Order: sequence, then structure tokens, then C-alpha cells
Amino acid sequence: MQALQVKSIRQLLGGELLNGKENWYVQHAIYYKRHDLVATHTLLFVSKSDTIDWKDLDRKAPAVIISDKPATELAQALPQTTVIQVRSVLQAYWKFIHYYRQLFQLPVVAITGTCGKTTTKEMLKHVLSKDMRIQASISSKNEPRQSLPYLTGIDEHTEAAVFELGLGNNGNIKHQCMIYQPTIGLITNIGVHHLDGCKNLEGYIKAKAEMVEGIRPNGTLIINADDENIKKISLRTFKGKVVTFGMSQTADVRASHIQFAKDGMKFQVHTDDQSFQAYIPGYGEHQVYNALATIATIKELGLSVQKAILRLRTFQQMARHLEFSQGMSGSTIIDDTWTNNPTSIEAAIKVLHAIGKNKKVIVVLGDIKRLGHFEKEYHQEIGSLIAQYDIQMLITIGSRAEEIAKQALKEGTTAEVHAFKDVEGVLDILKPKLDAHTLLLIKGPMSSRSMIAFANQLKESP
Repeated sequence: MQALQVKSIRQLLGGELLNGKENWYVQHAIYYKRHDLVATHTLLFVSKSDTIDWKDLDRKAPAVIISDKPATELAQALPQTTVIQVRSVLQAYWKFIHYYRQLFQLPVVAITGTCGKTTTKEMLKHVLSKDMRIQASISSKNEPRQSLPYLTGIDEHTEAAVFELGLGNNGNIKHQCMIYQPTIGLITNIGVHHLDGCKNLEGYIKAKAEMVEGIRPNGTLIINADDENIKKISLRTFKGKVVTFGMSQTADVRASHIQFAKDGMKFQVHTDDQSFQAYIPGYGEHQVYNALATIATIKELGLSVQKAILRLRTFQQMARHLEFSQGMSGSTIIDDTWTNNPTSIEAAIKVLHAIGKNKKVIVVLGDIKRLGHFEKEYHQEIGSLIAQYDIQMLITIGSRAEEIAKQALKEGTTAEVHAFKDVEGVLDILKPKLDAHTLLLIKGPMSSRSMIAFANQLKESP
């Protein structure tokens, strides 16, 4: 965070100094109780409903509280804690955020999508960080409450920022865009997810479309030209520039001649009447889309497309994203326990189909969560999908995932099918099937510690 003088903050927020000194500088900012207080010189926004641990604050002194609590309650502050009372802590919070963001005239990329947003963000970091000081969100920690610490991670040395935007409910992306004020907004794809928070697919598309209004005036929207749900987003009111990527001939950044290669994908990139040979570690067309989204963003930032393509060759594939490992009895385990939704399952099954010829293919699927009232419908759709492919064994884990097994059998799958409530007993069924010719995909929600542990167990040699 760029250091800010406490006195300047008080004047900005129109607050009243009730306790402590104001001729010192803050170097961190948090919303009390939403973020951990771990360092000295921290600015804390404290709401009326929060109970303040004054002794803990004193141990982290100096600290400054911005609050709309009554003066009598704030009078309990110890000498080293500066207290500034404001009329509304919420208004003060947003005024501070707006002020801090305006301190920096730098490119800010905001990324959302059902799948690929974390990988694309990591690809961008990988390419950009060779030449620039980058501030970026961490892993897939993309909840709105993370936005304040991420924003204040920008300082006078930062040259660009890349943030991943998570979505659980309507308004989440709008909220994060108000904080980040992105100059570039990127939507990787829109599948089916978080229907419990968005009611239905239409609501989910609408929630993702909040990105369109969240981009700064004259900014750029980068979208997947091949995604049918993205095509449903109206761009009539968008005043900025639209850039597309995909396999379509009309895409601004396009891929062709896509092939599976050793540990990754080979393809050609076409843009501005130029063509480049490209390679990206990690299997699947979806990985090519992630690379195209990255290249389109790099190009929009005014940087070298050719250099970006060369750097993507050394991108390190993320753990538990279709991660290949040697497993029990010489089998190959594909760990895809990072996330679980219909879009990512379809992508994983397509990879299996491409590389699983002359192999014994086993699929282990866990529950798909956050589908709301459409839970049964989408689990059955996955069962129908499974029945279309040459799979020797299907194992489902969880009460929801059992619908996948039932539907696959109903659709006439030739696979041996087993449905389990949990991981107990699954290994007994699998072990006799595992050998050097076995390709086993395990896919479940990141919230399922038992499936993640089971995937790790499968990767261990006996």
C-alpha cells in the first residue's frame, strides 16, 4: 500500500479526531472483522455492530480506527490507537476506496467466467511479471471481501494489476468493479454455476454481465466469441472497445490447427493478419481458450504478442487442474479436484476422449454444488454426457452425484457403474482395475476435503 498520512485521511473523510495522533502514516487497510489484523500502521474501518478488541489493537499499534460508533464507546481506546469518528463508516469506506484507486493511472484487468479465470489470471501474471511490477489476486481467492486488501496492494511501484472476480450472488461483480474500476474486463466463458445465488441460468448470465457496466469509460471488454451464453449479453450500452477471442473466423484473436502434443496443446494464433505457432502446457481446448484470452489481453495492453506466446510455453500448469500423475500400480491419475461444474466436467471428459484411446478409462465424479433447484437436471445431463463416451468404469461419490450414475445407466452406458455416498469403499473397487493401461480422472468440488485426500491417495505408489 502507498503510505498515507492519517491527517490527510481524516480530512478526506471529514472525520473528527477523538483519540491519538495523526502525524503518522498508514501502510495497510482492512475492514475490521472481515480481514485479519496482522501488522502495525493499519487503517481499520469499524462498523457499529463490531466489538473492538482494544488490547489487540494496542499490540498492533500504531493503528487508526475509522468508525461511526458512539463517542462514548470509542473513548475506550488506548493511547496508541488513533480514533477518527465519521458520520457513516460505509460512506467513509467507499470514499477512501475511490480516492485510493484514483491515485493510480495504470491498467487494471478484471477477469471473470465460469471456468478458466484463475488459470488465465495466472497466465497473465506469468507473462507480465517478466517486465513489470504486477499486483494480482492470490490463487482463486476471489471473494468480494478480498477486494480492499488487493486494491491497497497497489502502490507507487505497481505498473499493472490483474484481479480475478468471483461470483456467488447477483451484485458481486458490480461490487468488485466499483472497487477495482478495471480498464480491461475479461469474460472467459459462461456455463452453469451458482444457480442457488442467481436463481437460474438467466440470472447467472445477468450477474456475469455486470462486468460490462463495471469497466471504466473508454475501457475494453474482452470476450469469448464462441460462447453461446456470452452472446446473450447485450452490449448496446457499452461505450468502450470490444475484443473477441476464440476459434471463430470472426474472432480478433483466433486459434486454428489445434493438436494435442506432449504435455500440452499446439496451435496457431492469428491476429492482425499475422500468424504465430504456439504451445501451452496442459491438455484440452479449454486451455487453448485460456491462452487466447491471455494473448488478447496482452495485445490490448500494447505489449508484444510474439513475446507473450513464447513466455506461455513456460507456464507452469496449476495443481489439481487436470494434473497428471503416476498412481497406484503404474496407473495415470488425472486430478481435477479444483472445481466441479458442468462446463469443467465436459472439458475434462473431452480430454479423456482425446488421450484415452487404447486405455482403460475410469471416471470418478463427486457432487456438483450450488445448482439450486436445478441440481437434479444438471447432474442428469452429465450422466447423459458420460453415456456418449467409451468409459470402462464410472464411480460417483455423493448423494447428488448418484443422479449421474442413474442417468448414465438409463442412457445405456457400457461402463461398469458404482455409486457411493462417500469415499469409503471406493478404493476396494478401484484397486483391482489399476494398472499401467489405466487412465483415471477424479473430479470433485474444492470444498470436498475427502475427495482431495482420496485423489492424493490414488497418486501414491503402493
